Amino acid sequence: MITREMPRVRRVCVLARGGAPAPWEPPSFPGRPGPSLTTCAAFLLLATGCALHVRHGLVAELRRSREIAGATQRVLLRPLPGRVDGLAVAAAQLSASRGAAVGGDLYEAVTTAYGVRVVIGDVRGHGLAALGAAAAVLGSFREAAHDEPDPAGVLRRMERSLERHLRERARAEPPSARPQGPRSPVAEEFVTVLLLQIAADGSVQALNCGHPWPYRLDPAPASVPTGPQGPPARTVRPLAGGETLPPLGVLPLPPDLGSVPCGELGPGEALVLYTDGAEDARDRRGRFFPLRGVLAQVPAPTPARLVAGVHAALLRHTRGRLTDDVTLLVLRNDRGGRGGRP
Repeated sequence: MITREMPRVRRVCVLARGGAPAPWEPPSFPGRPGPSLTTCAAFLLLATGCALHVRHGLVAELRRSREIAGATQRVLLRPLPGRVDGLAVAAAQLSASRGAAVGGDLYEAVTTAYGVRVVIGDVRGHGLAALGAAAAVLGSFREAAHDEPDPAGVLRRMERSLERHLRERARAEPPSARPQGPRSPVAEEFVTVLLLQIAADGSVQALNCGHPWPYRLDPAPASVPTGPQGPPARTVRPLAGGETLPPLGVLPLPPDLGSVPCGELGPGEALVLYTDGAEDARDRRGRFFPLRGVLAQVPAPTPARLVAGVHAALLRHTRGRLTDDVTLLVLRNDRGGRGGRP
């Protein structure tokens, strides 16, 4: 029997509820002691266990997402063969997305009836959001490179593929999430692209849509012995290609589009293609990464060693803190015979 005169024992226990403490007042009954501290501890342990379970689930989901993204990236950026029609080739990417090897850079090199065709590009942004645009551009290049006799036709196919991708992405968004005008994310999407064609005689043609021009590396002088300060510096020069077009997705390509002759790639010479994340990388004092100077000094008996050496120097310069994706692609002419220069 409950009497109103009987005093009630008031106990307050703190529970974890939504991350904030909340008071709890258990009822008291005559003849029964109030809830003990053991009960409060049991509730606290239960809440902690639930939180840990949720955390472990989120961590597992993040790990699965990264594995899927990594697999997608490996399919998108297929490993290049070590040799393409007499050219030694190596490429690698450093992603600015922490904990993932996913970036917005793209590259490919294929042998065609018209010569070796190479593309490198940089999608605005990095991470998972850039994969769709990169896949559209790369997919069209891999098909058009074998079909189009002129590099200009290849570039136009890449432009149309990017336009289709952006239209489909815009239609897939709900109307409420589709801002119109220049502030629309689709309106701000673009891709820088450098398209090269290297013929059997070493002649190089290029089309550049807002991308950095590559560096040409002369063979390191073999007659000069290695000194105490390391191997002798090789000559590094930008590839002379003239003016660049706007990035794909910014303005339509001009109707009189034509590739630009860029001289010849002689035996032993190499081209270093890169994305702007390499030269834009800074150290803690704000100094830019000296890519040209590093290319002149880093020991590079093979293109793969050159790529690894530059990436190592870049990570030392930035102390591993990249703000943009960085991709390097090196092609060295290992063909026999005579080659020329511009």
